[in-house]
Amino acid sequence: MTTTSPQRPPTAPTDAGLRRGVMSGPELAAQAIANIAPSAVIAFTAAAIFLGAGNGTIYAFGLATIVILCVGYCVVVFARKHASAGSLYTYVSKGLGPAGAYLAGATLLIGCFGIAAASLMGSVSYMGQFLTLLGVPAAGLGWDIGLAIVLGGLATLFTIRGIRLSARVSLVLELLSVAIILVLLISALVWAGPNAWDPAQLLAEGSSFQGIAAGMVLGILGFVGFSSADALGREAKNPYKAIPRAIMWSALTVGILYVFAAYTQIAVLGDDLATAASPLESMSELIGMPAWFAPVLTFGVAASFFAVVVAPLNVIGRIVYVMGKEGVVHERFGRTHERHLTPHRVLLAAGALAVVVDIVFLIAGADPMEILVWVNTWGTYGYMVAYALVAIACVVYTQRAGMRNGLVWACATIAVATMAYVFFANVFPVPAFPFNVIPYVFIACVLAALTRYWYLKVRQPEVIARIGNTETSAMDGVG
Repeated sequence: MTTTSPQRPPTAPTDAGLRRGVMSGPELAAQAIANIAPSAVIAFTAAAIFLGAGNGTIYAFGLATIVILCVGYCVVVFARKHASAGSLYTYVSKGLGPAGAYLAGATLLIGCFGIAAASLMGSVSYMGQFLTLLGVPAAGLGWDIGLAIVLGGLATLFTIRGIRLSARVSLVLELLSVAIILVLLISALVWAGPNAWDPAQLLAEGSSFQGIAAGMVLGILGFVGFSSADALGREAKNPYKAIPRAIMWSALTVGILYVFAAYTQIAVLGDDLATAASPLESMSELIGMPAWFAPVLTFGVAASFFAVVVAPLNVIGRIVYVMGKEGVVHERFGRTHERHLTPHRVLLAAGALAVVVDIVFLIAGADPMEILVWVNTWGTYGYMVAYALVAIACVVYTQRAGMRNGLVWACATIAVATMAYVFFANVFPVPAFPFNVIPYVFIACVLAALTRYWYLKVRQPEVIARIGNTETSAMDGVG
């Protein structure tokens, strides 16, 4: 399929370009799955949902999967016709114009950065626990800061060295982590024997619709970043088919994994799941897994968190790269490394900033897992806005193009209504500090980002006209 794009602006930087057609289908799926970090979600989210949904937890995950597939379908409508490194930033421009595209890009960058910085703290926490289990006293502020620098530096290095390297690192780490958890879950079901059959969950006994709906909020948050393969439009082989497949199949696969993991945890731990500090570790101890399995499990979760530091950094790099080519940000960010063919300046800045933000929180006295939850929540708001925008843009886009869009309307309505509900559920009733402040910090960040748009609209209107129009065919270079 051929796409058309406007003439390259005179001020656009000439660079080596991104690599063309090097990412296979499995590598694209690795990017998507790594951004979701299913192992990290399994380790915590099922227990949190169980507090409200009880035996209806599997249905909360199931409904969340359906909502995410609706969002994914809206993304796929664009991905089948447009290939770009701009991700949702480029897609939204096709329906909502420059203003919508800029807002989608800004909120998606907030989402990606928040998930990367938060997951770095998750990796630090679990890597510290892993080292402690091996006999290394890796506890305290100094260790946390040191691990943040080392792990953040490694994640940044992998993304700069090449998209295939970073994708393969993410794939190996996430597959390793999921495999370790699946061994535990299957072993737990075998240990439970006849008690593994739990009809109370299938009938959602004792659960209410309100509890399941509230649990669905957390379930949806467990999928953020699932569409990240769409930022690899230039680097993917056969992008118009491979990217849609990676987005939809990764979401469906992870959704099934979530349902299976939740069912197993409830069937084995029962009501103890609600009070377990670390459900997977509690399950491992209950069924008598060998002593060596504890550090293996801990390393697996640390690896999953590390993989999700790498994946969103890749997306940040490519969105800002496109913005640099269009003049939305400084042109130096619209260039790639001559040898590695990656947007190295953006990646270096984003990786370093994530480390700095985490260190500031650590020095202020916050625990790594507290930082994980706070920053992750802030970033999730960004993803939700971007997802709602791409759903609305898809309706407008298909309407203008005269395409049959009954399914688009249905999916977009579900997506937008659900994202609005998720946001509302996170601000009312008013949660305890600091969660009562985080939504307003997010809004302040968005408003700050919009000042750049207003400046460009007044001073450089020609840049506004280029927003969201840089597709694969406009990305000249040797890559």
